[in-house]
Amino acid sequence: MHALASMALHFTPSPVVVHRAVSFFARQQQHNLRLTSACCCFSANSFRGLPFLSPCTLSSSISNHPKGTQLGKFAKLGIGHHFRVCNMATSGAAEVLSKDSLLEWAQKDERRMLHVVYRVGDLEKTIKFYTECLGMKLLRKRDIPEERYTNAFLGYGPEETHFVVELTYNYGVDKYDLGTGFGHFGIAVEDVYKTVELIKAKGGKVTREPGPVKGGSSVIAFVEDPDGYKFELIQRGPTPEPLCQVMLRVGDLDRSINFYEKAFGMKLLRKRDNPEYKYTIAMIGYGPEDKTTVLELTYNYGVTEYDKGNGYAQIAISTGDVYKTAEAIRISGGKITREPGPLPGISTKITACLDPDGWKTVFVDSQDFLRELE
Repeated sequence: MHALASMALHFTPSPVVVHRAVSFFARQQQHNLRLTSACCCFSANSFRGLPFLSPCTLSSSISNHPKGTQLGKFAKLGIGHHFRVCNMATSGAAEVLSKDSLLEWAQKDERRMLHVVYRVGDLEKTIKFYTECLGMKLLRKRDIPEERYTNAFLGYGPEETHFVVELTYNYGVDKYDLGTGFGHFGIAVEDVYKTVELIKAKGGKVTREPGPVKGGSSVIAFVEDPDGYKFELIQRGPTPEPLCQVMLRVGDLDRSINFYEKAFGMKLLRKRDNPEYKYTIAMIGYGPEDKTTVLELTYNYGVTEYDKGNGYAQIAISTGDVYKTAEAIRISGGKITREPGPLPGISTKITACLDPDGWKTVFVDSQDFLRELE
C-alpha cells in the first residue's frame, strides 16, 4: 500500500512537472492511496519509471479530497501545502527522502571525475604539445561544423576508467583570457627532471625549474601549454591516474570544503596552511591522491573573488542519478544552471551547477556516459 508522509520541500515545480505528477496520481487511484498529511515526498521506489520525480520536491495545494483510501481530485495546484510520496512496504516501514537521507545518498553514490573542459586557440598545436611533451594519447576527436567547434579528448588511459582533458576549439577564436581563478592541472611523473628536459627539447615553456616545493620535500616543476594553461609536474611513483589534480582558487576555503563534501559527496583528504606564503590548500576528492584525480582548492589570504576569464569551462563527474544529485546540490546551497534531464539527440542525462565561487560542474549519468562512449 502507498501512503503520504510529511516532509519539507525545497522548490516550486514547473507546470510540466505538476501536470505529469497529477496525471500519475490520477492513474494510481486504484492502488489504495491514502492521504495522511498535507506534506509528503517522492521516493525512487514509489516513482520508478518517473525519474524526473524520484529526487525532486514538489509544492502543491490539495483540496476537495475525501477521507479514506481514494485520493480524490487535485485542485488549486500552486505553492500551498508541501507533499512527498513515499513507498510503504507491507511491514509499514516507509522510505523517506529527507534532507539528511539525500545528503547521505550523495556520500554513497559511486562517482568519478570524468574530464575537464577548457578552450584552446589552436587545437592541432595543443594536441601536439600534449602528446609529445606531456605523454598523453589522443583518445578521440569530433567536429561539430553546424555549431562551429571541434573537441579533442586526451589522457593517459581510456575514458571509461581515466580522467581526461576535453579541449574545445571554437572556429575563428585563437585566444582566451585565462583569468586569475584557474590555477593549474597536476601530472604525476616518475622523474620531474627528465620530463622537464624533454619538454625543453620539444620547445615547451618551463615556468618553474624542478626542485622541492616551498616548505616541503616533494619535487615539482611548472610548464605552460601553448595557450598558457599551467601544468604542475609532481614527482611520484607509478600511479593508475597520472592526470591527478585540478587546482582552483576559492574565496572562502571552509565554505567550499563544506559544499563539496555535502553537495558532491567528496572527502577532504588533507588541508595545509602556509602562513609564510599566505595561502591555504585543501585536497578533496573521491579517492586517495596517489590513485585518483582530486581537486586542489587554494585560498590566498584576504582574496575573496577571482576573475574566471573565458578559457576554463568545467569539470564533469559521473553519478548514478542526476535528479537526486541536483536536489542534493540545491539543498546544499549550490545553483543549478541546467535542470536534470536528457540531452537532445543523445538522451544522456546530465545536470549542471555552480559552486559558491561560481565554478561550474556537470554531472553525467554513469550508464548513459558509458553508452555514449560505445
